[in-house]
Amino acid sequence: MTDQPLSADIQLIQRILPHRYPFLLVDKVVDIQGTASAKGIKNVTMNEPHFQGHFPGTPIMPGVTIVEAMAQTAAVMVGTALDLADKEMLIYFMSIDKCKFRRKVIPGDVLEMQLTTLRGKPGGKVWKFGGHATVEGEMAAEAEFTAMMDLPQE
Repeated sequence: MTDQPLSADIQLIQRILPHRYPFLLVDKVVDIQGTASAKGIKNVTMNEPHFQGHFPGTPIMPGVTIVEAMAQTAAVMVGTALDLADKEMLIYFMSIDKCKFRRKVIPGDVLEMQLTTLRGKPGGKVWKFGGHATVEGEMAAEAEFTAMMDLPQE
């Protein structure tokens, strides 16, 4: 493995994550430092379906989708670092803790999600992550979450 940070564009993200529109919530992942940390980027646009009902006239990205975007960033980080592209990995939330929302995220924002692995190792199924999401340096959300990463048996 190289000492240079890795990154994942949308093509690699789709080879790692099973999610597709309208539930693929990360556009790219940069600064991937092995399985230790990474930064996800989500360009928030008015074209996303949740803005039709959350809330008409005052579009706000739902908090649960912000947490999901952080989880997808973590899965891409692990998938990139462990070369899991095209392995049909499934990821399941097990818990969400210490979740707080600090500001609204609206169309036109660029959501930056910094994720750190708190527990997990290559070959392990259960991983714990800590993350925070910011817009223009201002804290939008933070959470710790545990997920199970499941690969099909060969």
